[in-house]
Amino acid sequence: MQHGAGPEFLTTAEAAAYLRLRERKLYELVADRCTKVTGKWLLSRGRSRPLVIGGNGTATRRVPGRATADCRRQPRSLVAVGAERERCRVGDPARGQRRGYRRLLNGEVIAAAIHFHALDGAERDVNVDVVRDEAALYDAVLIAFATREQGLLVAPGNPLSLAGVAEVGDRQLRLAVRPEGAGAQQLLLGLLQRHRLWLADAGATVPAHTGPDVAQAIRADRADCGIATRAVATAAGVGFLPLCLERFDLLLRQRDYFRPAWQSLLKLFADPRFAAQAGEFGGLDVSAAGSIRWAP
Repeated sequence: MQHGAGPEFLTTAEAAAYLRLRERKLYELVADRCTKVTGKWLLSRGRSRPLVIGGNGTATRRVPGRATADCRRQPRSLVAVGAERERCRVGDPARGQRRGYRRLLNGEVIAAAIHFHALDGAERDVNVDVVRDEAALYDAVLIAFATREQGLLVAPGNPLSLAGVAEVGDRQLRLAVRPEGAGAQQLLLGLLQRHRLWLADAGATVPAHTGPDVAQAIRADRADCGIATRAVATAAGVGFLPLCLERFDLLLRQRDYFRPAWQSLLKLFADPRFAAQAGEFGGLDVSAAGSIRWAP
């Protein structure tokens, strides 16, 4: 542990003793909500300063007297890798973009990654609509990060010959669904509504916390299809039926835009190596990354 003025981190064994929990129980909590840092599970018990854990870009504030471990055991996203490198506190939407958005409104993070979709299935710039209509974001700035492909994940080779979500009801498909508030779930609900369908019209719904969980449910034959990005499909080796392009943006307040760490992150976006790494994910266009898309 590191004492004094700097942040103090605990290993799982030390944290278990500190929290008076069995280490096995702590591992269950960590596996559900945390990530590794340099190969180890680390938790912070700082009382006053914001805490940044691991490579997923999430941040939280410690409440005095309450043990806090707010992070995620998920593959690191491209924006999270950059945020970690430049020491920015960015809310990652791996478990629902609305959560990261609310954390920004509450002042817990300096930026949130958003990719909102219209629940009526209409194609419009919903990110701008949401930010513009939120009175609390009178001092916000919306930064472009990427345009990415969202689509229907299916089994390798598409053995069911699926063409889109319109078949969910007619064929009683088993549908992998994301948590309420996730951008992919908003997209799914909007697409279903466009075809006058509801989740109840599916043959079954299978919970999936993340895009990779959707892919895994399909590979394990627990689900027939679900919504995720082309990058997820490519990494998991499942089929992908493109449905739309979505804007994936970074939202922050104007006072934070000029922070040195944030300016360093913007410089990273302009680095050709950043675009090269983005190309490895597939279905990502970061050519406009760092540009201002909207400001009041």
